[in-house]
Amino acid sequence: MTSEALSFRFRHPSRLRRSVLTVPAINERALQKVASIDCDAVIFDLEDSVAEDQKAAARHKLLEYLKNSDLGHRECIIRINATETPHFREDMNLVLAAAPDAVLLPKVEEPVTVQDVADSLGEHAAAEGLRIWAMIETPRGILNAAAIASSGRTSDSRLDAFVVGLNDLRKATGIPATPGRTYLVPYLMQVLLAARAYGLDVIDSVSNDFRDLEALSAECAQGRAMGFDGKMLIHPAQIEPANLHFGPSEAAIAEARLVAGAFADPAHAGFNVINIDGRMIERLHAEEAARLLAKVALITARKDKHP
Repeated sequence: MTSEALSFRFRHPSRLRRSVLTVPAINERALQKVASIDCDAVIFDLEDSVAEDQKAAARHKLLEYLKNSDLGHRECIIRINATETPHFREDMNLVLAAAPDAVLLPKVEEPVTVQDVADSLGEHAAAEGLRIWAMIETPRGILNAAAIASSGRTSDSRLDAFVVGLNDLRKATGIPATPGRTYLVPYLMQVLLAARAYGLDVIDSVSNDFRDLEALSAECAQGRAMGFDGKMLIHPAQIEPANLHFGPSEAAIAEARLVAGAFADPAHAGFNVINIDGRMIERLHAEEAARLLAKVALITARKDKHP
């Protein structure tokens, strides 16, 4: 099997992850708003946004909410506390009871963290569809991103996506929060490259000032140009810009349809390279086009259902 084939062997079905909103599990008002907003995914947070003495209450509130709520198309992710904290075991019990789409592990620095959680889910017979996301947000996490991503190669690893956390990384490195994220770009690209090498999705970090939508749009445009699948958000006002920037453009859709149609033409059967208007297009471009068109179909189906 070629290295390219291996890199996509364990890629899971295409999901829209343009806008990934994080909601404090303790905030009942925010929880009740989730069903009315057009984000692709929701991270229900038990970690940073919940005070130490509120962790148990947050777990109870979140479980009751998820038992009685229909999230519709929105992917459901629960961010738990780190494995070495006293909250980890109870957080995992909540995950097993609530059965979200994924569990998000904070501050992942070694592959063993992902594998231990995967083993625990397997031992408790958690559904195969319950995936693992990993936050890469420390210097060690950045340095070990490829090793962590490689744990996603095994069929039982459950690893689905990386989420970059720049606030902790800035704190650890002393890099200031400046427009353009100039000195953080190499680290962002390192995480993205590791994710892509092993067929993972990868979500860009939050933009901290939710009132500054111009700055958010600039970060979204930058993240999309880098190759990120979407952006982690902290406020509903950020959803529309994220959906716009991380969604396919009309030009990209037209190109994808052209490429897919050309390779579907019986006259090109068995060809790995074809000529389209003087451009040599490889079959790998047809695979990229198919993935993009699959996301277009998901967006269109959602609009048809909720115009």
